[in-house]
Amino acid sequence: MSTFRDLGVRKDFIASLKELGIKTPTDIQEKTIPVLLNSKTDLVGLAQTGTGKTAAFGLPILHQIDASKDEVQALILSPTRELVQQIKKQLFKFTKYTTDRIFCEGVYGGEKIDKQIKNLQRTTHVIVATPGRLIDLIERGEVNLKSVKTVVLDEADEMLSMGFKHDLNRILKYTDGTSNVWLFSATMPDEIKKIIKKYMNPNAVRIEVNKNSLVNENITHQYIKTTIKEKTDLIVQFLEKRPNDRGVIFCRTKAGTQSLTQQLKEEGFSVEALEGNMQQKERDKAMRAFKNGNIQCLVSTDVSARGIDVNNLAFVLHHQLPEQLEYYTHRSGRTARAGKTGFSLAFVLPYELEQIHKIQKELGIKFTEISF
Repeated sequence: MSTFRDLGVRKDFIASLKELGIKTPTDIQEKTIPVLLNSKTDLVGLAQTGTGKTAAFGLPILHQIDASKDEVQALILSPTRELVQQIKKQLFKFTKYTTDRIFCEGVYGGEKIDKQIKNLQRTTHVIVATPGRLIDLIERGEVNLKSVKTVVLDEADEMLSMGFKHDLNRILKYTDGTSNVWLFSATMPDEIKKIIKKYMNPNAVRIEVNKNSLVNENITHQYIKTTIKEKTDLIVQFLEKRPNDRGVIFCRTKAGTQSLTQQLKEEGFSVEALEGNMQQKERDKAMRAFKNGNIQCLVSTDVSARGIDVNNLAFVLHHQLPEQLEYYTHRSGRTARAGKTGFSLAFVLPYELEQIHKIQKELGIKFTEISF
Protein backbone atom coordinates (compact mmCIF):
# COMPACT_ATOMS: atom_id res chain seq x y z
CA MET A 1 0.00 0.00 0.00
CA SER A 2 1.55 3.33 -1.06
CA THR A 3 1.63 6.41 1.15
CA PHE A 4 1.41 10.00 -0.09
CA ARG A 5 5.09 10.30 0.74
CA ASP A 6 5.87 7.36 -1.59
CA LEU A 7 3.98 9.20 -4.36
CA GLY A 8 6.26 12.24 -3.96
CA VAL A 9 3.84 14.58 -2.17
CA ARG A 10 5.57 17.31 -0.14
CA LYS A 11 5.57 17.13 3.67
CA ASP A 12 3.57 20.33 4.14
CA PHE A 13 0.75 18.96 2.00
CA ILE A 14 0.89 15.58 3.77
CA ALA A 15 0.41 17.38 7.10
CA SER A 16 -2.80 18.98 5.74
CA LEU A 17 -4.04 15.66 4.35
CA LYS A 18 -3.44 14.01 7.70
CA GLU A 19 -5.50 16.67 9.44
CA LEU A 20 -8.33 16.05 6.94
CA GLY A 21 -8.20 12.35 7.78
CA ILE A 22 -6.80 11.42 4.34
CA LYS A 23 -4.10 8.88 5.16
CA THR A 24 -3.84 6.47 2.24
CA PRO A 25 -4.14 7.35 -1.45
CA THR A 26 -7.13 6.10 -3.44
CA ASP A 27 -6.57 4.16 -6.65
CA ILE A 28 -6.84 7.23 -8.93
CA GLN A 29 -4.51 9.23 -6.64
CA GLU A 30 -1.93 6.43 -6.55
CA LYS A 31 -1.85 6.14 -10.33
CA THR A 32 -2.11 9.84 -11.20
CA ILE A 33 -0.08 11.86 -8.67
CA PRO A 34 3.42 10.44 -9.46
CA VAL A 35 2.85 10.90 -13.22
CA LEU A 36 1.74 14.53 -12.83
CA LEU A 37 4.46 15.41 -10.32
CA ASN A 38 7.26 14.01 -12.45
CA SER A 39 6.37 14.96 -16.00
CA LYS A 40 4.75 17.74 -17.98
CA THR A 41 2.11 15.80 -19.83
CA ASP A 42 -1.50 15.76 -20.98
CA LEU A 43 -3.56 13.21 -19.06
CA VAL A 44 -6.91 11.45 -19.46
CA GLY A 45 -8.28 9.98 -16.21
CA LEU A 46 -11.33 7.73 -16.32
CA ALA A 47 -12.75 7.37 -12.82
CA GLN A 48 -16.09 7.41 -11.04
CA THR A 49 -17.31 10.30 -8.91
CA GLY A 50 -16.32 9.92 -5.27
CA THR A 51 -12.94 8.32 -6.00
CA GLY A 52 -10.77 11.23 -4.83
CA LYS A 53 -10.12 13.01 -8.13
CA THR A 54 -9.77 16.47 -6.53
CA ALA A 55 -6.59 15.47 -4.67
CA ALA A 56 -5.41 13.50 -7.73
CA PHE A 57 -5.18 16.69 -9.80
CA GLY A 58 -5.18 19.28 -6.99
CA LEU A 59 -1.98 18.21 -5.25
CA PRO A 60 0.10 18.16 -8.48
CA ILE A 61 -1.29 21.62 -9.39
CA LEU A 62 -0.33 23.06 -6.00
CA HIS A 63 3.19 21.58 -6.34
CA GLN A 64 3.59 23.41 -9.67
CA ILE A 65 2.56 26.90 -8.51
CA ASP A 66 5.29 29.51 -8.25
CA ALA A 67 3.81 31.66 -5.47
CA SER A 68 6.30 34.49 -6.15
CA LYS A 69 4.59 35.18 -9.50
CA ASP A 70 1.42 37.23 -9.45
CA GLU A 71 -0.29 35.45 -12.36
CA VAL A 72 -2.88 32.75 -13.02
CA GLN A 73 -0.94 29.52 -13.53
CA ALA A 74 -3.69 26.88 -13.43
CA LEU A 75 -7.32 26.69 -14.46
CA ILE A 76 -9.80 24.07 -13.21
CA LEU A 77 -13.14 23.83 -15.03
CA SER A 78 -16.06 22.09 -13.38
CA PRO A 79 -19.77 21.81 -14.31
CA THR A 80 -21.54 23.37 -11.32
CA ARG A 81 -21.28 26.14 -8.78
CA GLU A 82 -21.31 23.53 -5.95
CA LEU A 83 -18.37 21.60 -7.41
CA VAL A 84 -16.39 24.80 -7.99
CA GLN A 85 -16.91 25.86 -4.37
CA GLN A 86 -16.00 22.39 -3.15
CA ILE A 87 -12.76 22.16 -5.19
CA LYS A 88 -11.70 25.66 -4.11
CA LYS A 89 -12.37 24.80 -0.47
CA GLN A 90 -10.39 21.56 -0.72
CA LEU A 91 -7.37 23.24 -2.37
CA PHE A 92 -7.44 25.87 0.38
CA LYS A 93 -7.39 23.12 3.04
CA PHE A 94 -4.49 21.34 1.29
CA THR A 95 -2.38 24.53 1.57
CA LYS A 96 -2.85 25.02 5.32
CA TYR A 97 0.80 24.28 6.17
CA THR A 98 2.56 25.70 3.11
CA THR A 99 4.95 28.58 3.74
CA ASP A 100 4.23 30.17 0.33
CA ARG A 101 0.69 31.52 0.11
CA ILE A 102 -1.10 29.99 -2.87
CA PHE A 103 -4.27 31.88 -3.79
CA CYS A 104 -7.29 30.22 -5.44
CA GLU A 105 -10.43 31.98 -6.65
CA GLY A 106 -13.77 30.38 -7.58
CA VAL A 107 -15.93 31.93 -10.30
CA TYR A 108 -19.42 30.73 -11.21
CA GLY A 109 -22.88 31.94 -12.18
CA GLY A 110 -25.55 32.77 -9.63
CA GLU A 111 -23.38 35.32 -7.84
CA LYS A 112 -22.72 38.99 -8.69
CA ILE A 113 -19.97 39.18 -11.31
CA ASP A 114 -18.64 42.48 -9.88
CA LYS A 115 -17.74 40.78 -6.62
CA GLN A 116 -15.84 38.05 -8.49
CA ILE A 117 -14.02 40.66 -10.63
CA LYS A 118 -12.91 42.42 -7.44
CA ASN A 119 -11.63 39.13 -5.98
CA LEU A 120 -9.69 38.38 -9.17
CA GLN A 121 -7.87 41.71 -8.89
CA ARG A 122 -6.04 40.28 -5.87
CA THR A 123 -3.17 37.85 -6.41
CA THR A 124 -4.66 34.71 -7.98
CA HIS A 125 -2.63 31.60 -8.88
CA VAL A 126 -5.46 29.11 -9.54
CA ILE A 127 -8.91 29.81 -10.96
CA VAL A 128 -11.66 27.23 -10.40
CA ALA A 129 -14.58 28.05 -12.71
CA THR A 130 -17.78 27.02 -14.41
CA PRO A 131 -17.29 27.49 -18.19
CA GLY A 132 -20.07 30.06 -18.78
CA ARG A 133 -18.97 32.52 -16.10
CA LEU A 134 -15.30 32.20 -17.13
CA ILE A 135 -16.18 33.14 -20.74
CA ASP A 136 -17.99 36.25 -19.40
CA LEU A 137 -14.91 37.28 -17.45
CA ILE A 138 -12.53 36.65 -20.35
CA GLU A 139 -14.72 38.72 -22.70
CA ARG A 140 -14.76 41.60 -20.21
CA GLY A 141 -10.94 41.47 -20.14
CA GLU A 142 -10.92 40.53 -16.44
CA VAL A 143 -9.12 37.19 -16.87
CA ASN A 144 -5.99 36.50 -18.85
CA LEU A 145 -5.13 32.84 -19.39
CA LYS A 146 -1.80 33.38 -21.18
CA SER A 147 0.30 32.23 -18.19
CA VAL A 148 -1.79 29.12 -17.54
CA LYS A 149 0.40 26.01 -17.58
CA THR A 150 -2.32 23.50 -16.71
CA VAL A 151 -6.01 23.25 -17.57
CA VAL A 152 -8.07 20.64 -15.71
CA LEU A 153 -11.44 19.52 -17.12
CA ASP A 154 -13.14 17.92 -14.14
CA GLU A 155 -16.32 15.86 -14.66
CA ALA A 156 -15.83 16.52 -18.39
CA ASP A 157 -18.77 14.33 -19.47
CA GLU A 158 -21.11 16.25 -17.16
CA MET A 159 -19.91 19.58 -18.58
CA LEU A 160 -20.76 18.38 -22.08
CA SER A 161 -24.14 16.94 -21.12
CA MET A 162 -25.00 20.31 -19.53
CA GLY A 163 -24.39 22.08 -22.84
CA PHE A 164 -20.91 23.56 -22.23
CA LYS A 165 -19.33 22.10 -25.40
CA HIS A 166 -19.08 25.46 -27.19
CA ASP A 167 -17.69 27.21 -24.07
CA LEU A 168 -15.08 24.49 -23.51
CA ASN A 169 -13.86 24.78 -27.09
CA ARG A 170 -13.53 28.56 -26.73
CA ILE A 171 -11.69 28.35 -23.40
CA LEU A 172 -9.24 25.76 -24.72
CA LYS A 173 -8.50 28.12 -27.64
CA TYR A 174 -7.85 31.02 -25.21
CA THR A 175 -5.13 29.04 -23.42
CA ASP A 176 -2.44 29.45 -26.01
CA GLY A 177 -1.86 25.77 -26.77
CA THR A 178 1.21 25.45 -24.53
CA SER A 179 -0.72 24.36 -21.42
CA ASN A 180 -1.07 20.75 -20.39
CA VAL A 181 -4.66 19.49 -20.34
CA TRP A 182 -5.74 17.01 -17.66
CA LEU A 183 -9.19 15.60 -18.40
CA PHE A 184 -11.16 13.60 -15.83
CA SER A 185 -14.44 11.90 -16.65
CA ALA A 186 -16.65 9.09 -15.36
CA THR A 187 -17.74 8.10 -18.87
CA MET A 188 -16.20 8.51 -22.32
CA PRO A 189 -18.87 9.60 -24.85
CA ASP A 190 -17.90 10.54 -28.42
CA GLU A 191 -17.90 14.28 -27.67
CA ILE A 192 -15.17 13.76 -25.07
CA LYS A 193 -13.12 11.75 -27.56
CA LYS A 194 -13.38 14.71 -29.98
CA ILE A 195 -12.03 17.12 -27.35
CA ILE A 196 -9.17 14.73 -26.56
CA LYS A 197 -8.32 14.44 -30.26
CA LYS A 198 -8.52 18.18 -30.89
CA TYR A 199 -6.82 19.67 -27.84
CA MET A 200 -4.65 16.97 -26.32
CA ASN A 201 -1.37 15.38 -27.26
CA PRO A 202 -1.85 11.98 -28.95
CA ASN A 203 0.67 10.63 -26.42
CA ALA A 204 -1.39 11.81 -23.43
CA VAL A 205 -1.09 9.46 -20.45
CA ARG A 206 -4.27 7.44 -19.95
CA ILE A 207 -5.31 6.18 -16.54
CA GLU A 208 -8.39 4.09 -15.90
CA VAL A 209 -9.61 3.06 -12.49
CA ASN A 210 -11.78 -0.08 -12.24
CA LYS A 211 -11.41 -0.45 -15.99
CA ASN A 212 -14.03 -3.19 -16.21
CA SER A 213 -16.52 -1.42 -14.02
CA LEU A 214 -18.18 1.72 -15.30
CA VAL A 215 -20.09 1.94 -12.04
CA ASN A 216 -18.59 1.90 -8.53
CA GLU A 217 -18.28 -1.74 -7.41
CA ASN A 218 -19.42 -0.95 -3.86
CA ILE A 219 -22.98 -0.23 -5.04
CA THR A 220 -25.69 -2.91 -4.94
CA HIS A 221 -28.24 -2.45 -7.76
CA GLN A 222 -31.87 -3.40 -7.15
CA TYR A 223 -35.27 -2.83 -8.73
CA ILE A 224 -38.85 -3.25 -7.59
CA LYS A 225 -41.82 -3.69 -9.95
CA THR A 226 -44.66 -1.25 -9.34
CA THR A 227 -47.49 0.74 -10.92
CA ILE A 228 -47.77 4.53 -11.24
CA LYS A 229 -50.46 4.49 -8.53
CA GLU A 230 -48.40 2.49 -5.99
CA LYS A 231 -45.03 4.12 -6.59
CA THR A 232 -45.23 6.88 -3.94
CA ASP A 233 -46.60 4.44 -1.32
CA LEU A 234 -43.64 2.13 -1.91
CA ILE A 235 -41.18 5.03 -1.48
CA VAL A 236 -42.98 5.93 1.77
CA GLN A 237 -42.66 2.31 2.98
CA PHE A 238 -38.99 2.29 2.05
CA LEU A 239 -38.24 5.52 3.98
CA GLU A 240 -40.22 4.34 7.02
CA LYS A 241 -38.05 1.22 7.22
CA ARG A 242 -34.83 3.27 7.10
CA PRO A 243 -35.35 6.29 9.34
CA ASN A 244 -31.62 6.69 10.03
CA ASP A 245 -30.36 6.36 6.46
CA ARG A 246 -29.91 9.29 4.09
CA GLY A 247 -30.01 9.44 0.32
CA VAL A 248 -31.12 11.09 -2.91
CA ILE A 249 -34.36 10.36 -4.82
CA PHE A 250 -34.15 11.09 -8.56
CA CYS A 251 -37.07 12.28 -10.72
CA ARG A 252 -36.99 13.07 -14.43
CA THR A 253 -38.84 16.39 -14.36
CA LYS A 254 -38.90 19.58 -12.29
CA ALA A 255 -42.67 19.24 -11.76
CA GLY A 256 -42.30 15.59 -10.70
CA THR A 257 -39.58 16.58 -8.23
CA GLN A 258 -41.77 19.23 -6.58
CA SER A 259 -44.82 16.95 -6.53
CA LEU A 260 -43.00 14.02 -4.88
CA THR A 261 -41.33 16.36 -2.36
CA GLN A 262 -44.73 17.73 -1.38
CA GLN A 263 -46.23 14.25 -1.01
CA LEU A 264 -43.34 13.05 1.16
CA LYS A 265 -43.52 16.18 3.35
CA GLU A 266 -47.23 15.52 3.89
CA GLU A 267 -46.29 12.01 5.06
CA GLY A 268 -43.99 13.60 7.66
CA PHE A 269 -40.57 13.02 6.06
CA SER A 270 -37.77 15.61 6.19
CA VAL A 271 -37.07 16.08 2.49
CA GLU A 272 -36.27 19.02 0.21
CA ALA A 273 -36.42 19.46 -3.55
CA LEU A 274 -33.56 20.41 -5.84
CA GLU A 275 -34.55 21.47 -9.36
CA GLY A 276 -33.70 24.00 -12.05
CA ASN A 277 -36.51 26.51 -11.43
CA MET A 278 -35.45 27.15 -7.85
CA GLN A 279 -33.76 30.39 -6.84
CA GLN A 280 -30.05 29.97 -6.06
CA LYS A 281 -30.76 31.03 -2.46
CA GLU A 282 -33.33 28.21 -2.02
CA ARG A 283 -30.98 25.73 -3.65
CA ASP A 284 -28.09 26.68 -1.35
CA LYS A 285 -30.38 26.43 1.67
CA ALA A 286 -31.52 22.90 0.70
CA MET A 287 -27.94 21.77 0.03
CA ARG A 288 -26.72 23.21 3.33
CA ALA A 289 -29.50 21.48 5.28
CA PHE A 290 -28.70 18.19 3.52
CA LYS A 291 -24.95 18.43 4.12
CA ASN A 292 -25.52 19.28 7.78
CA GLY A 293 -27.70 16.20 8.17
CA ASN A 294 -30.84 18.22 8.97
CA ILE A 295 -32.87 16.53 6.23
CA GLN A 296 -33.01 12.85 5.35
CA CYS A 297 -33.44 13.06 1.58
CA LEU A 298 -33.05 15.32 -1.39
CA VAL A 299 -35.52 14.85 -4.24
CA SER A 300 -33.71 15.99 -7.37
CA THR A 301 -33.59 16.16 -11.15
CA ASP A 302 -30.48 14.83 -12.89
CA VAL A 303 -29.02 18.23 -13.75
CA SER A 304 -29.66 19.74 -10.30
CA ALA A 305 -27.91 16.85 -8.55
CA ARG A 306 -24.59 17.66 -10.22
CA GLY A 307 -22.23 18.71 -7.50
CA ILE A 308 -23.86 16.82 -4.63
CA ASP A 309 -20.84 15.40 -2.84
CA VAL A 310 -22.00 14.20 0.55
CA ASN A 311 -20.35 11.20 2.16
CA ASN A 312 -22.27 8.49 4.03
CA LEU A 313 -25.32 8.48 1.77
CA ALA A 314 -26.78 4.99 2.11
CA PHE A 315 -29.00 4.92 -0.96
CA VAL A 316 -30.11 6.37 -4.28
CA LEU A 317 -33.74 5.86 -5.34
CA HIS A 318 -34.89 6.19 -8.96
CA HIS A 319 -38.51 7.39 -8.97
CA GLN A 320 -38.08 7.01 -12.74
CA LEU A 321 -35.13 5.54 -14.62
CA PRO A 322 -33.00 8.21 -16.33
CA GLU A 323 -33.39 9.07 -20.00
CA GLN A 324 -29.69 8.67 -20.72
CA LEU A 325 -27.54 5.72 -19.80
CA GLU A 326 -24.64 7.73 -18.40
CA TYR A 327 -27.06 9.48 -16.02
CA TYR A 328 -27.46 6.13 -14.25
CA THR A 329 -23.70 6.13 -13.58
CA HIS A 330 -23.84 9.67 -12.19
CA ARG A 331 -26.99 9.05 -10.14
CA SER A 332 -25.84 5.84 -8.51
CA GLY A 333 -22.40 7.38 -7.88
CA ARG A 334 -23.93 9.65 -5.20
CA THR A 335 -23.83 6.68 -2.81
CA ALA A 336 -20.89 4.41 -1.82
CA ARG A 337 -18.40 7.27 -1.90
CA ALA A 338 -14.94 7.28 -0.32
CA GLY A 339 -14.80 3.47 -0.04
CA LYS A 340 -18.21 3.04 1.64
CA THR A 341 -20.99 0.74 0.39
CA GLY A 342 -24.48 1.74 -0.70
CA PHE A 343 -27.34 0.71 -2.93
CA SER A 344 -29.28 2.00 -5.88
CA LEU A 345 -32.99 1.06 -6.10
CA ALA A 346 -35.19 1.68 -9.16
CA PHE A 347 -39.00 1.71 -9.02
CA VAL A 348 -39.93 0.33 -12.44
CA LEU A 349 -43.15 -0.06 -14.38
CA PRO A 350 -43.56 -3.37 -16.28
CA TYR A 351 -42.61 -1.85 -19.65
CA GLU A 352 -39.34 -0.49 -18.17
CA LEU A 353 -37.86 -3.94 -17.49
CA GLU A 354 -36.32 -3.81 -20.95
CA GLN A 355 -34.42 -0.69 -19.86
CA ILE A 356 -33.12 -2.51 -16.76
CA HIS A 357 -31.67 -5.22 -19.03
CA LYS A 358 -30.12 -2.57 -21.26
CA ILE A 359 -28.44 -0.81 -18.29
CA GLN A 360 -27.14 -4.18 -17.03
CA LYS A 361 -25.66 -5.03 -20.40
CA GLU A 362 -24.15 -1.62 -21.20
CA LEU A 363 -22.70 -0.89 -17.76
CA GLY A 364 -21.72 -4.45 -16.85
CA ILE A 365 -23.75 -4.51 -13.61
CA LYS A 366 -26.28 -6.91 -12.14
CA PHE A 367 -29.70 -5.88 -10.83
CA THR A 368 -31.58 -7.94 -8.25
CA GLU A 369 -35.37 -7.80 -8.08
CA ILE A 370 -36.71 -7.17 -4.59
CA SER A 371 -40.13 -6.70 -2.98
CA PHE A 372 -41.21 -5.17 0.31
